[in-house]
Amino acid sequence: MNSDPKKSNETQYFLISVAAQLAGMHAQTLRTYDRLGLVSPQRTSGGGRRYSDRDVELLREVQRLSQDEGVNLAGIKRIIELTNQVEGLQQRVAELAAEVERLRAGYRPEQLSPPQRSTALVVWQPRNRRRT
Repeated sequence: MNSDPKKSNETQYFLISVAAQLAGMHAQTLRTYDRLGLVSPQRTSGGGRRYSDRDVELLREVQRLSQDEGVNLAGIKRIIELTNQVEGLQQRVAELAAEVERLRAGYRPEQLSPPQRSTALVVWQPRNRRRT
């Protein structure tokens, strides 16, 4: 097993006390951030919080934005929401680009049927004019 968690295929989860120590915060701060929806850790069947490496990174970013940049918690929550939205959209764009490439790779002009010509007949009649 690889000792570097970022390169490992398995996600590590930490108890709140360990996550707080890794993030350089008090455990009560993590509970507050969870309650505010800033960082939402996994839960055990008993309701205990389990923080992933990504959660710990997010906690550090929340602390940096708050302490170094002076952003309030409502602003931080909005930044997190927008960041998640951008990541989701980037993932969707990558999926669509892969789909376009897949379709292009399988494209053969002979598979397309020729355009259909219309046989509709349109009759034009002028409006009745009033005679004065």
